[in-house]
Amino acid sequence: MPRLSDDELLHWLALRLVPGLGTRKAVTVLERFRTPMALFRASVSELEGAGLSPGVSRAINSGCTFEDAATQQGRIKATGSVLVPVTDPAYPERLRGILDPPTLLFCRGDLSLLASIMVGVVGTRKPTPYGLAVAEKLSGDLAGLGVGIISGMARGIDTAAHQGALRAGGKTIAVFGCGVDMVYPTENRKIYDEIAAKGLLVSEFPMGAPAFPQNFPIRNRIVSGMSSGVLVVEGAQYSGSAITARLAMDQGREVFAVPGNITSKLSWAPNLLIRQGAKLVMDAQDIVSELAPDERVRLQVIEKEHKLDLAQQLLPLGPNAPLGRAMLEHLLIEKPTHIDGLLDSLENYSSSEIIAALFELELLGLVKQLPGKHFVKVW
Repeated sequence: MPRLSDDELLHWLALRLVPGLGTRKAVTVLERFRTPMALFRASVSELEGAGLSPGVSRAINSGCTFEDAATQQGRIKATGSVLVPVTDPAYPERLRGILDPPTLLFCRGDLSLLASIMVGVVGTRKPTPYGLAVAEKLSGDLAGLGVGIISGMARGIDTAAHQGALRAGGKTIAVFGCGVDMVYPTENRKIYDEIAAKGLLVSEFPMGAPAFPQNFPIRNRIVSGMSSGVLVVEGAQYSGSAITARLAMDQGREVFAVPGNITSKLSWAPNLLIRQGAKLVMDAQDIVSELAPDERVRLQVIEKEHKLDLAQQLLPLGPNAPLGRAMLEHLLIEKPTHIDGLLDSLENYSSSEIIAALFELELLGLVKQLPGKHFVKVW
C-alpha cells in the first residue's frame, strides 16, 4: 500500500501536535479541507469559519508545531514505525466509524493486522490464577480460529491475552497509552519485542509520550473500536475493563464475559455484565458464534487455508506423505468414510500404514474420526 511522503508525514504530525485541537474537531475540519497541507495554508478567518477557536486557528496558521513534528518524524523513521492517518485506506474501518476516531495511528509491526477480525480481551491488572489461565486459553483458542486478539499490554489479563495469541501462532495487537517506542510496563520488554516482530503495536499518542494515567481510558476506546467484540475476564465494578465494556456497548460492539466466583470482587464486572445481557463465555466458539455472518465466513476461509498450508508444509516431512495426500483425496467433508472403504480404495497400502497415516492426519487437524471407525476430512 502507498505510504505518506516525508512532506505529508510532517504535516500530519504538525496537525496532531496542535495544542487544544481535539480528535473530533480535527476529523471534522479535515472533512472540509481534505488534507493537513491545505489546512495549514488556510487563513485564520477561514479556520475560524470552519468552527475552530481563535487560539487553535492562530496556532495552525503560525505553524508553531512543525519543529516538534520534525523531531517526531525522526523518531518514527529511527524505530521503523509507520503513521496511518484516518484518511488512509489501511486505517481500520471499524475504528473510523466511532464517534471520536484518532486522527493518527502510530504503528510498529505488521500493518496488515489492521484489517483483521479482532476481539478485545480486557481485565484486571491483578488477576487470580483462574483469570490468567482463562485469558490465555481463550485467547489462544480464538487465535487458532483466525481471530486476532487486541488488548493493552498492561500487567495481568492483557499480558496473558497477548501471550495466549502468540503461543498459538496467531495475530495480536497491543494498543498503548504511551508512544509505541515506549515499553510500559517495563517488565513487558520481552513480549513488546515479540509483538513488534510478529504482531502490531498501536498508539494515538506521539513518539516518546509517557504513560500518564489519564491516557489509559482514552486508549480503551481504540481497543473496543477496532474490535468486533470485547471479552471481559476479570475486573472490579468500576475498573478499566468495565469502562472498556461500556465503550464497546456505546460503539455497538458485542460484549462477552467470563463468569467468576460471586465471592470475589474481581468477578463484579463480568458477572454484572452477564446480568445486563453480555454473552456468557465458556469457550472460544461462544464468541465466534456471535460474530457477524460475513466475519464467520472469513474465518472459515482462513481456517481452510491454514489447514491446507499444514497439509502442504508438514505432510511432505513425514514417511506417510504420499499416502496422506492420497487419503485426503478420498475422504470427504460432508460424508463419513468407513476405514474398510479406505482399505479397499487404497489397496496398495497395508492396514498398518493406513492407520498410521490417519493418526498423523488427525494430529494435524486435517481428519476427524467419528464413532464406528468412520472418518471425515475437516473443513
